[in-house]
Amino acid sequence: MVIGPGGSAPDWLREELVTLAWCWRLSRRDGVVIGLTSHDHDLIVGGVPYRAAPGMKPSALETNDSLDAATMDLEGAVTSDAIAAADLDAGRWDGAELELFVTDWTAPEAAPVTVARGSLGAVERRGAAFTAELQGVTRRLDAPVCPATSPSCRARLGDRSCRVDLAPRTHVRRVVAVEGRRVMLDMPLAAGAMAFGELLWMEGRACGLATPVVAEDAEALMLAEMPPVAPALPVRVRLVEGCDRRLATCRDRFANAVNFRGEAHLPGNDLLTRYPGG
Repeated sequence: MVIGPGGSAPDWLREELVTLAWCWRLSRRDGVVIGLTSHDHDLIVGGVPYRAAPGMKPSALETNDSLDAATMDLEGAVTSDAIAAADLDAGRWDGAELELFVTDWTAPEAAPVTVARGSLGAVERRGAAFTAELQGVTRRLDAPVCPATSPSCRARLGDRSCRVDLAPRTHVRRVVAVEGRRVMLDMPLAAGAMAFGELLWMEGRACGLATPVVAEDAEALMLAEMPPVAPALPVRVRLVEGCDRRLATCRDRFANAVNFRGEAHLPGNDLLTRYPGG
C-alpha cells in the first residue's frame, strides 16, 4: 500500500474501489516541464496539465530505506508525443527532475501521494521504451565534503564562486557553414574568447542543445561534437565565452584573480621526483 507523508494512507486509497492514476512530472534542464498520466483523460493537478498516456506505466519500481539509488523502467513512454525518441537520443532528458505520484482521478484536486522523487541519470532507449536510473537526494552525499586542491580553478566561468558577469561575454551569431565538427560564423569574435566556451543552438531541430567549444582559429570554432540532427543553415546560435582556468588568464583577461579557486603555486607530486639542485 502507498503511504502518505503523515504515515497513513489518504481516505481515497481506503475505498473499496480505488480510482487511482499514476502521474509523472518531468522538468528538463532547459526549463521544459511536462506532465503525463496513466489515466485515459487529461488531468489538472496542482495547476499543471497532465496529458493522458495510458500506455505509460512503471514496469518495475524498487524503493527501500537504504541510501542506494532507486531505479525504474517506464514502458511505452516513447510513444507519447511529449517524449520523442529523437529527444531521448539527443540527451535532452538526461538529468531531468522527476516526480512520480498517484492521485484520485475523480478528484485530482485532492492531495496526491508521492511515490518517488529525484533526477534521471543517463537514459537508455529500448525500442518503444526507455530505462532510466532515478537518482534521489541522497546522491548529493556522494559529493566531497571539501574541494580537493588543484592548480587550475575549480569554479565555472560566471558561477557564484567566479562572479564574472557573462552578459557582455554572451554573443548571438549565425552558423553559415559546417565541416565535420568545425563551424563557421557570419561574424568573427575576439581571438581567444571562445576556447572552452559553449555553443547553444537556438533554432531548428537542434534547438536547445548545447555543445562545448574545444578550440578555435581565425576562421572557425571546433566543437566537441555535433548534434545528432544536422541543423539547416544558416542557423542562429548563442555563444558563451570560455576560460582555460589558469591563474594568468583569470588575472590578465578577467581581472578576477581575487576569486581564483585554485592553488596555482602549491607544490605538486612532481616535486618528489626532482633531483637535488634540479
